[in-house]
Order: sequence, then structure tokens, then C-alpha cells
Amino acid sequence: MITSINDFKNVFFIGVAGVGMSAIAQYLKGIGKEVSGSDRYFHPDEPNETKEKLEAEGIRCFLQNGEGITNETDLVVVSTAVEDTVEEVIKAKQLNIPIIKRAELLAVIARSKKTIAVGGTSGKSTTSAMLFDILQHAGMQPSIISGAGLTSIIKEGKIGNAKVGSGDWLVIEADESDGSIVNYTPEVGLLINIDKDHKEIDTLIEIFEQFKKNTSEFFVVNQSHPLAKKLSANPAHNFSVDVSDNAAYHASTFHQQGFSISFDITTSGDTTHHSPFTIHAIGKHNMENALAAATVANLIGVPLQTAAEALKNYEGIYRRHQIIGQKNNVWLIDDYAHNPAKCAASIEACQPIAKKVIAWFQPHGYGPTKFLRNDFVEEISKVLRPQDEIWMSEIFYAGGTAVKDISANDLINDLKGKGANAFFVDNRNDLVEALRPHFTEDCVLLLMGARDPSLEQFSKLVWEEL
Repeated sequence: MITSINDFKNVFFIGVAGVGMSAIAQYLKGIGKEVSGSDRYFHPDEPNETKEKLEAEGIRCFLQNGEGITNETDLVVVSTAVEDTVEEVIKAKQLNIPIIKRAELLAVIARSKKTIAVGGTSGKSTTSAMLFDILQHAGMQPSIISGAGLTSIIKEGKIGNAKVGSGDWLVIEADESDGSIVNYTPEVGLLINIDKDHKEIDTLIEIFEQFKKNTSEFFVVNQSHPLAKKLSANPAHNFSVDVSDNAAYHASTFHQQGFSISFDITTSGDTTHHSPFTIHAIGKHNMENALAAATVANLIGVPLQTAAEALKNYEGIYRRHQIIGQKNNVWLIDDYAHNPAKCAASIEACQPIAKKVIAWFQPHGYGPTKFLRNDFVEEISKVLRPQDEIWMSEIFYAGGTAVKDISANDLINDLKGKGANAFFVDNRNDLVEALRPHFTEDCVLLLMGARDPSLEQFSKLVWEEL
């Protein structure tokens, strides 16, 4: 049984290219463990950027055929996507090597540091990145294990989703989608919001209740989000964008100019002093993310002014409103939005940039799309202006035994019924050609979708065709 970071030395990851797995692999390598791994996306004589970056860190990469696991391996890590029939799982069992899930290992790592666990159905990666930047700017030398690459770390030639610092604090993303958030016992627990995503609201609230119970020092809640507010432990540790409520930290005077936002943060103890923030990001949701990060940092001793200085240089994260560029009067923006609230916030954030927003979305999975159908239609139709458009391509099928009893076109027809300018293009490779007559002299093309690895390349293909 693995209960401590000292219980193993030589660790092997099955599915090491996954964003959550590669982050932990890099972290363990950074603290001196021997790390190796395999992935079904690794093929002989085929370049793979993730593999190259892992190998540059000293992490040995293998094909998923069992050869990477040896008598020296003393721990095997599996992601939730790895089945028991995979050769390496069988081999690990034959050799009596302990097998642990990714989330369980992250919980073990978190117990070895003072941990800030960032939870909520939206904004976890961005808030984690902002918080990491603030603590780093404050000289606290934090560590991070994230679900997305930070641009500032990617620029160092790395994947960008992990970094080992010599300080006491570790920032982690705590995921509710697989329920693993209940494994963590952080010093600081942060709850940004609760929206219907992978699970029903009642189930989510139960999960976040346990997260709250497991937090030992500060449980920090977004009081401007009604469902999150219900789980408040102490308003003195909370934040809000509604200045009339009793949270300790407030953000107000939001303004978006092009690709930058500005706002003020005040604390209940000092309403006369406003800390002005300017960030190279878009959307009110990013004001909330920054407020969440600044609140947590302040509670552990970082002045708001230091947080503001740090976030002036915030460079964003991979595929979170990532600006690809402007070509032929069209701004191309790539975003990871994949649940109803995220898609709506993403569209809304693009509206101050141009007179027309054309949003394209690829839903993920037949079950999740059916579960969220009405919510997608409600949320998206609510934010579209008369001139904006929503386009969808067919649902991404991740394999398995899914019943294909819904189409993205069903959502498009529902949206049309709500009066939206809604269009279906079955194959996304035909998108740019279909869009050409719809482009105007001042417009944004927003690409949205998640969990399909090929979406990373899709924005590049669209950019070439524009």
C-alpha cells in the first residue's frame, strides 16, 4: 500500500501522454524519482511532441507493449482510461507491482506539501495558473500540478503543466468529474463555482461537501455563485463580484478593452483602498478567476498589490481563449470550453472584441451531449447577439459502447427554434469553406471543444485555410 511519497522510487505511468498523467510524471522526476511510461499514442518512427518533451526531462518513454515494466519498477500508475486488459496492467499484476490510480497518487503527493486544491466545474486551470504566477512573483517558489499547460512554462520548451519549486506550497487542480476531488486533504480548498457538467447538481454538491470537510485551514468560496455559496464555511475567507454581499473580497468596475480586462479588488477590512488589476485576458469569468487567485494568495500572506503586479504579466494557458491571430479581418481564438456555462462565457468574452462572433463547437461524447442538451441550448441562445452565429460539427466519439441516439444537429435545430443563427456542418474539415460567406470585416471565429486530442491541431488547420 502506497501511503507516502517515500514508499517508491521507480515509477511507471501507463498513459503517460495524458495531460493529468504527464503533469505528475514531470513533478516526480523533478523531485528525484526514476520515471518512465508508455502511451497508446506513441508509435514507432512517428514523431510525438509530448514524448519528446518528456524524454527531454529524462522520462523514458515506451510503446504500450509491456517492455517498459521491469523487476525494478516498484509502482505502476494508471489513468481512469486504462483498462485491466492492457498488457502492462497484466504484467504489473504478474510481477506483484502495486498499481495506483492517478488521483490516488496525486493525493499522496499533496500530503507531502502544503497544498492549495482548486475545485469547481469551470476555471480550475486558469485560476491555478494565476495563483501559481502570484505566489511565484511573491518569491514563495511554489510547485504546480495542473490540467493545462501554462504559456510561461511552455516557453521553456516544456509541456507546461507541472513545475517543481523549492517552497512549501503546491497548487493542484482537484477534479470533480471522476469524483477524485474527495481524495485530497488540502490546507486550502478553493471552490470557484458549481455548474451542471459531468454529473447532476445534487451529486456535485455531495462531492464538494466532502472536499470542504477535508480542507484543514481555509475553505474559500465564490459567494456570487449561488450553489457554491451554500457551501460557505466562513464569509471572511470568501470572494464575490456582487459588492452587496458579505464576502471579504470583492471585484468591481469590470472593463474589457480589446484583449485586456481591468477591475478593482477591495477587502471588507479596507473598503477605502482599491487594488487596480489589469490582465491580458478576456471575459468577466477571468475577473472571477483572478479574484479567486488573489483571495487565496492574500489569505496565505501575499498583499493584493503583489497579486496585481504578478497578473500584469499573466500569459495565459494552452487552449484557454488562446489567440491564434488575425487574418483577412478574422480573429481566430481557440478555447477548451465544453460544458454549457463555459461555452456561454466563452462566446460572451469574445463579443467586446468584434461586431460579430461566429462560434463553432464540437460536443464530446453521445451520453454527455444528451445529458446536457437542454442546458447547451438555453445557455448558448441566451448570450448570442442577433448578428452572432453558432455552428456545430458532429459529436466526438471516443470509442466504447456509446448509444449514438443524438446528433449535434439536434442541438442546432433546438437553437434555431430559439431564434438563433445556428448551422450544422457534419465534418469539421468542411467548416472554413462553409463559413466564408458568413465572415464580415470585423469578426471573431471562436473554436470550442475538449477531450478530442486532434482539436490541438484543428486550430492550426483552420488558420491555414482562413
